[in-house]
Amino acid sequence: MGRFILISTREHDLAASDEVRGVLDASGLDAGALRVIRLEREPLGSLDGLGLEDCPGIILGGSPFNASDHPSTKSATQLRCEADLSRLLDVLVAEDFPFLGACYGVGTLGTHQGGRVDTHFGEPVGTSRIRLTGQGRRDPLLAGLPEEFDAFVGHKEAVSELPESAVLLADSAACPVQMFRVKSNLYATQFHPELDPAGLAQRIMIYRDAGYFPPQDAQRLQDEAMAALVEWPALILRNFVRRYGAEG
Repeated sequence: MGRFILISTREHDLAASDEVRGVLDASGLDAGALRVIRLEREPLGSLDGLGLEDCPGIILGGSPFNASDHPSTKSATQLRCEADLSRLLDVLVAEDFPFLGACYGVGTLGTHQGGRVDTHFGEPVGTSRIRLTGQGRRDPLLAGLPEEFDAFVGHKEAVSELPESAVLLADSAACPVQMFRVKSNLYATQFHPELDPAGLAQRIMIYRDAGYFPPQDAQRLQDEAMAALVEWPALILRNFVRRYGAEG
């Protein structure tokens, strides 16, 4: 079996490295089975160089970037990352290639497929009660999860209109699109399946001045994160690795 690929767009090294840790811990992968691409550092280049023929699946991590921001406000790095991801998704969608995008995946895959991504359903940093739809209860990536579970969230944008090509798998009271699937093998979650309490507490301090919450709330949010019982979302990553790794 080839290596899974994790694409990161986090410019903060500590956040990027902890995202790798979170993906490894949640998925059960050994470090040698995961290739990490820091897309914010260098262009993706030729897709032939990715070795997709030997890759069981691609995971896209979260990001400080917002797909719905006006182009005039986006940095050159963000615009390049978006162009590279769009080019990659052209191929992945055409081939129905295994893909799981966490948080930023909703913005990228949702935008790529013609959905509406905007700031109407942003959620504050903390936990959200996720509810599986009928389709979600039957989807193999959600096998073993309860119909409702808590997950960590914290996002300024979300899908407000699902792409016609997408199947809604999960929602929440505050955010109507928490997870969807395109074709049979491309998935996106608004919540973070890779995050554990320590990981969220760390990100709260890293991004305390990034506009997700008033900076003076950081300590309270950290305390709440460490006290939260969030255990089910990691199973999505384990299911992804088991399903596509076994097929590889």
